[in-house]
Amino acid sequence: MTKPATSCFAARPSGLAHHPPSSRRACAAPSQATSTRRVDTSGSPPSPSKRQDFVAGVAKVVAPAAAALTVLLSPVPEALVPQQQLQNLNAAQAGLPASNPNTDGRAILRYALPINNQSPMRQVQKSMEAISAALRVPGVKFSDVTKSIKRSQKVLASDKDRKAILAEIPNPSKRQDAAAKLDQIASMLQDFSGVAERKDKQEVPIIQQKILRVVGEIEEEMVPGFPYEVPKDYSNLPQLKGRATLELKMKLKDPAQRSLDYDHFSMTMVIDGYNAPVTSGNFVDLVRRKFYDGMEIQRSDGFVVQTGDPSGEATGFIDPSTGEVRRIPFEVMVDNNKESTPVYEETLEELGRSNEQPVLPFNAFGTMAMARSEFEPNSGSSQFFFLLRDSELTPTGSNLLDGRYAVFGYVTEGKDFLDGLKVGDVIESVRILSGEENLVRKQDPAPPSVVEVAAAEAPAVAAE
Repeated sequence: MTKPATSCFAARPSGLAHHPPSSRRACAAPSQATSTRRVDTSGSPPSPSKRQDFVAGVAKVVAPAAAALTVLLSPVPEALVPQQQLQNLNAAQAGLPASNPNTDGRAILRYALPINNQSPMRQVQKSMEAISAALRVPGVKFSDVTKSIKRSQKVLASDKDRKAILAEIPNPSKRQDAAAKLDQIASMLQDFSGVAERKDKQEVPIIQQKILRVVGEIEEEMVPGFPYEVPKDYSNLPQLKGRATLELKMKLKDPAQRSLDYDHFSMTMVIDGYNAPVTSGNFVDLVRRKFYDGMEIQRSDGFVVQTGDPSGEATGFIDPSTGEVRRIPFEVMVDNNKESTPVYEETLEELGRSNEQPVLPFNAFGTMAMARSEFEPNSGSSQFFFLLRDSELTPTGSNLLDGRYAVFGYVTEGKDFLDGLKVGDVIESVRILSGEENLVRKQDPAPPSVVEVAAAEAPAVAAE
């Protein structure tokens, strides 16, 4: 029996703060839906002929994305965006792609860490990340690779910069290990210089990622505890006060008929509670409950891979403590220097902030986000999806996804397997590899805040 498609909810999900009716977008038939995206009017407007060419070109990109939106949100596999809605879509409102967007989920996660962006460690990271642009040039632009290596070496050769890096690690017991890792990076940079001198283009991305992995480990130690208080309205929901690394194992159905030489695989995913604590906490809590184990892939349409719809009439996870579907609020951290906490319950589009960029964008192949009802942002529960398109289709700050759907993580290893998934393939298991201690539930004590960490370690720092 096919489940009915969810639309607007008669009652607000429990645990969500009340908003006056005027602040919530009215429920409308899908055929009446229109885009309210703002257009970037900066710069000189294009000529009429160029504008028509631009609109026609963008329409080819936007229409598939728009068609996929309702598909990924509704629990009914055969639900599609009505043709009238596509006809009403103003392609020009999709905006222009961002220049050189970051399409690497691992790099996005590094930049998303709540640490001092002026730190010398960030300088090393940015220099190493910049090599990715050099790799996109046919033949590899080795002069840029060499410049990045030298900039990083200059930082690590400075006693002042090394001391500054170690001083930013709040736990004194971790500083010795970090110092050893700095030495490790310096050694790898020396090897990297030889690779660049030999112009070994195959080796460049390998050693680059090895260095960035160690850089990321140091930066994670620089985070001084969870950086803000989650609104008390959501205290009854699980929260992830940090990050968790998960492993997902898949079993494929009829791989031979699909010309595949494997019938199972595993992927590694990093869930980011720093920037989406409620969404991430909900997901990791479900993983801890083994909710997804044995569940099939329920949609694979070339745009997304989706699962999480349990058997039976319910469209989400039934919380045993309430006997009802657990709903979570929409949640997005905006990438600016003004807000230290995520935006909750209303999309950036609803708030008139469509052109602002989220810290966790839909840039990377393997982006993970919550599915929800089309007109109710706060209807997410257990259904989630992996994005199968990169920034050419969904450029940061200029697409139909950023700021409208809650991203909570990225596939960091094994993402190439996502393309081969089909409806009916089975999730054998999802398990927590690390970070389970960051999961906070109602009955669990909260991990220390930034202030508590600083107070507890003050004597030790003074003793040094």
